[in-house]
Amino acid sequence: MSNLELFFSQQPTEIIAQQLLGKKMIYQSQKGEMAALIVETEAYLGQKDSTAHAYRGHRTPANEALYGPPGMIYIFSLRGRMMLNFITQQREVPQGILIRGIEPIVGKEIMKKNRLKHGFELTNGPGKLTEALGIVDRTLNLTLLNQGSLKLDLDKDYRPQKIISAPRIGVSRRGSWTDKPLRFFVAGNPYVSQLPKQQMDLINHGWQNF
Repeated sequence: MSNLELFFSQQPTEIIAQQLLGKKMIYQSQKGEMAALIVETEAYLGQKDSTAHAYRGHRTPANEALYGPPGMIYIFSLRGRMMLNFITQQREVPQGILIRGIEPIVGKEIMKKNRLKHGFELTNGPGKLTEALGIVDRTLNLTLLNQGSLKLDLDKDYRPQKIISAPRIGVSRRGSWTDKPLRFFVAGNPYVSQLPKQQMDLINHGWQNF
């Protein structure tokens, strides 16, 4: 197995979601290269998770990526925006992680032109970050990380001073999983979605090695 497959399959999904915080994501677009640190994630735990797309084994062409290999990209549309997910665990175990917030480090001017926004609003939400990257369709769906235009650097990362776990945002009210603390974020990072201003660390952005 590759390092990527090992990373996405050797731990429970909720642990992988925390290990992704501080990892660098690189996207090579037609407008140029962009890179950002992952600052917020949400774990979805498959058939048992009443908020997940694979709840009770639900399977359609639209969510087929969930049943793919570790490190596969799953993109779905929500209110006209693309949601970026990475698949975890082995094939046929439909678990994954939604990328909810990223901190731009390369190509920020390209992101601003894509979004027509600036400041922390640029990428502090799952639909905002894909718009900033220029991911506007499902072309990347069912493709693998590190084999195309979207890559994840597992060798270098930033270390959060503290990781917060909280209920997921905007998920289905169906069943008992709605309020489970499966959203993880870098405490104080201003690119975390819906983070109150008084909780923002505007000096170190919540990193140990900023």
